[in-house]
Amino acid sequence: MPKKDLKSVVQLCVLTLLILFLCFIYSCKKSSTESSAETKEQNATKTPAATTDEMQEPSAQQEQVVEEQAVGEETSEEEVTEEPVAEEAETIPSPESPKLVPIEIDLPKPMFVGTPQDTRVPNLEKPLGKPRPPFLAPVGTTNVAFEKPVSGSDEEPIIGEIEYVTDGDKEAADGSFVELGPFVQYVTIDLEQTCEIYAIVIWHYHKQPRVYYDIVVQVSDDSDFISNVKTVFNNDIDNSAGMGVGKKMHYTETAEGKLIDCLSHGPVRGRYVRLYSNGNTSNDLNHYIEVEVYGKPIE
Repeated sequence: MPKKDLKSVVQLCVLTLLILFLCFIYSCKKSSTESSAETKEQNATKTPAATTDEMQEPSAQQEQVVEEQAVGEETSEEEVTEEPVAEEAETIPSPESPKLVPIEIDLPKPMFVGTPQDTRVPNLEKPLGKPRPPFLAPVGTTNVAFEKPVSGSDEEPIIGEIEYVTDGDKEAADGSFVELGPFVQYVTIDLEQTCEIYAIVIWHYHKQPRVYYDIVVQVSDDSDFISNVKTVFNNDIDNSAGMGVGKKMHYTETAEGKLIDCLSHGPVRGRYVRLYSNGNTSNDLNHYIEVEVYGKPIE
């Protein structure tokens, strides 16, 4: 081979090697640059994510502290709420629950004479067979009907005086009762002021075990009993007295009298008390020994 040609081949090989070397260096730099960029991008992506998670999810210790604070706040609120309520309940009595005590009712001497009659009366309650239990009423309750004015449907009683109804004499002896005419009759007691009424006790005639018919007891602020009338007792089973059918039972007269519980009605407030009757199992006449009204004046 000529010397000139050999020199040209050598130069070509050197040039080729140089080009390959440059390409190799360029490739390595590019790969290194891309790897560094990826690493920076990953680091940039991971760091905020980790920071955000740490901000959003508190540690277990932080959660425990928050729970303890919440429990403390709830306990504090309950204590603040409960203490005033308990103190108020102890210092301020409820007006709807007054203290109740037994009221003293003086009873007359029993005076049944002879053999009791066979009183076959419909809807008749059975005798209790023992003394009536004490009646409980608010402290300060008295007989507000004692010696108060009385009027009646029979202006000229057959026996006695209408004032006997509130004179305090409950005995069944002669001179202790007033006898009104037959059919439906009534007596009206003027308490002379509006009262809160807790109980009414009636003695018609207890010298014999009689049953009086169509007993109706009403309370009102109206002396004519046209408005604001409250019926507290009615045993008129057929409306023969004209004031409606009553659901109460007939009863036999005794020295204890008949106690009508008015507390179950509210109690009842009024100035006038009216009592009806319509004869009895012995005759057609109407009798009253005494009527007591237990209550307190409304000031």
